[in-house]
Amino acid sequence: MAKKSLDFSSVVTQEGKLYVATSPELGVTSQGKNFEAALKNLREAIELYLEDGEATIHLKTSQPHA
Repeated sequence: MAKKSLDFSSVVTQEGKLYVATSPELGVTSQGKNFEAALKNLREAIELYLEDGEATIHLKTSQPHA
């Protein structure tokens, strides 16, 4: 079976020492110690949310300007 490819937006903000990543379309949020970890954790959270290990997740990320 071919893998599905799903695209979702992500927004990453820094809150204190942590980075918080959110997918507005799904309402799924995760966090990490750095930007990359927050996105990795968000991908995993989305996969669990969708309960489909066959899906490939592509996140379009926007970052606020400092």
